[in-house]
Amino acid sequence: MKTIYLCGPIMDEHEGKARAWREAAKKELGRDYRVLDPMRRNFKDREVDSANEIVEFDLQDVREADIILVNYSKSSVGTSMEVFYASHELRKFVVAFSPYSFQDCSPWMVRFCTKILPSLEHAMAYIKEHFPGTNVK
Repeated sequence: MKTIYLCGPIMDEHEGKARAWREAAKKELGRDYRVLDPMRRNFKDREVDSANEIVEFDLQDVREADIILVNYSKSSVGTSMEVFYASHELRKFVVAFSPYSFQDCSPWMVRFCTKILPSLEHAMAYIKEHFPGTNVK
């Protein structure tokens, strides 16, 4: 079973917004893929004693994943670092979805995302097409 890591803004993001797309992805992909959601852990941003844990657990998830599904809806240091690590260091397949046109995307995200699509639905369809899950006949 392929594993997908749900990468996207959490810090400085309204919690409901950070959770909503992840819940939709888990609902759609969860039967056929193992889905790693970093929000399953109850760490609080900006707590000094949990900062290293947050980063290490997220990097462990990136290492375990076969595919990185990225919400590129706004600039995020953590998201960018995870994308770079996954793509450049680990050579993972990185599928992003973004409301930005190509011209408005950061050149770094364009370079280190394997594919950028216009919506979560498009990104999930792309993953299902190119990385068939466990229930494919």
